[in-house]
Formats: sequence, C-alpha cells, structure tokens
Amino acid sequence: MSEVARRGLLLVLSSPSGGGKTSVGKALREADPNLHLSVSLTTRPPRPGEADGVDYHFVDEGQFLRALEANALAEHARVYAHRYGTPRPPVLRALEGGEDMLFDIDWQGTRQLRESLPGDVVSIYLLPPSMEELARRLSARAQDDATVVARRMAQAEAEIAHWDEYDYVLINRDFAATVSAVRHILAAERLRRSRLTGLAPFVSGLLHG
Repeated sequence: MSEVARRGLLLVLSSPSGGGKTSVGKALREADPNLHLSVSLTTRPPRPGEADGVDYHFVDEGQFLRALEANALAEHARVYAHRYGTPRPPVLRALEGGEDMLFDIDWQGTRQLRESLPGDVVSIYLLPPSMEELARRLSARAQDDATVVARRMAQAEAEIAHWDEYDYVLINRDFAATVSAVRHILAAERLRRSRLTGLAPFVSGLLHG
C-alpha cells in the first residue's frame, strides 16, 4: 500500500495525569518518523526540561484569547487553572499531506477535535491499573507537591468517567505492552479504506490500465 496516497490521521492519547500518555507518545514518536507531535499553546508555565516550541508554545492569557477569537485553534480547553489549545493550520497541512499527528489532550479537547474534524480522529484512552498505582506514579514523578498530587487524584475520577467516549481503551499495566498495542491500532487505522485517497485511482488503473 506504500504507493497509494492516503489522508493523514489525528491520533489522540488521553489519560488522567500520571496515566502514561506522555511516555507512551514519546515512545511512539521515537520509533515512527511519520508521527509528529501536535505542539499545543498553553498558558501554564514550563516544567523543568520543557522547551518553548518543542513541548508547548508557552503564551500568556491575552495571546491565547486572540488565537481563540481568530478561530485559529482546532480545539481548546481549560485544565486546572490553565488553558490549552491546538493550532489549526499545521493540523490541516498534515492531514492533506498524508502525515499523522499525535495529540496529548484531555476528553474536552478530544470531543472538540472530533467535532471539528470528523473522520480524522483516532482516540485512545489509557486507564491506570488502579487508583493506588496512579497515586504512586504521580508521587514518583516528584514534579508536584502533595497538595497538587491530591488535587490531580481528585480530578482523575472526573476524567476517567469519560472513558467511553474513546475509540479504544487500554489498561496501562505494562508500558511495553501498551506501546505495542497502540502501534497495532495505528497501523490498522492507517490502512482504513476511507483514508486511502489514492485507492480509487489505483483500482481504476488496475482495471483499465
């Protein structure tokens, strides 16, 4: 199928904070040159090790609201005290160019993205094996104090309640197994007939060429 043109897809990974979406996404991109991270705008400050334009576009509230008013965002959401949003132009360019984009967004953003670009979204929700394990992972990151961890745990229940809005749901017990499962999903979705824009011309040439 490599000679058949196809439309790109938007692969969404969601999970509660600490559920593994960022680590799984990083592993996918390291092994797949055609999977590009969608770099979101956010009003939150950078965390240690994050770079502007690589992990996020870090903007202030005014810049974010101007992008929103200009309809330049494919989706947006407020998470905790900060805003997040996906720039629309690079998403459209990727889809038309047959490239795939990876999204690390929550259920609010996933719902909006699906409404904005129906048929282009493949959504996967990663569940923790238990709430105790989720709390352990959050504490082990050592990025937040105990108060923030407690708040994230309280929010996790509300986020997990939206699991049934996703195309696929995986229990992230084993990191390697989860990454493998997501790779299989991605491979199958890339071959979905509705995305193979060059298939009809190929078949026509096959029958009449």
